[in-house]
Amino acid sequence: MPLTKLYVPAALLLLVLSCPLWHVGQSLPMMGKGPMTDSCVSHARTLLENITDALAQKDLFSAIDCPMQSVELNMATDTPSVCAPKGSTCTGTTKAEFDQKSCMENIGEDLLYYYTFLAAQPKGLLGLTVQLRTLMENCFPWSLSTDLASKQAHTDSPSTYDERLRLCKELKGFHVRTITINRVLGYMNSGEHTK
Repeated sequence: MPLTKLYVPAALLLLVLSCPLWHVGQSLPMMGKGPMTDSCVSHARTLLENITDALAQKDLFSAIDCPMQSVELNMATDTPSVCAPKGSTCTGTTKAEFDQKSCMENIGEDLLYYYTFLAAQPKGLLGLTVQLRTLMENCFPWSLSTDLASKQAHTDSPSTYDERLRLCKELKGFHVRTITINRVLGYMNSGEHTK
């Protein structure tokens, strides 16, 4: 009988932790298997257009031939591979399933990374930062950290050559990643990932 008293609480704890309802209490919201909303696709498309416009601003990159520079991507996430469509053979192997939750988490991490970077840049990128925040608030709310307000410290001071060069390379990387994000959101919006 004393051993039974030890097993019952442990069994109940195991049951509670493995119950599907437990997932509601996690910090990330459960992602539905349904399509992505049209507004998220629209916000992402607008963000891509804003990044394209920012890369065309000559005053941001004075004395730098930005189109000729290399690309700096956020390598802390696996967005391209995690978000590859079901049946994709881009990596050399056929991807059997599309994991929407992992994909959305990786996109959210990318958006937070670029938001943190852009928030410290010149005010000339304020429109881009605002559009990025709009996308995060409306489509990836869990990616917003509580201290983002403190990271919005745009500077008016003249930037050095190295700072402008890094901005160019990071923006080019963000452009590439935003193309990937737009394709993924379009894929999810079509509902193909549920078939």
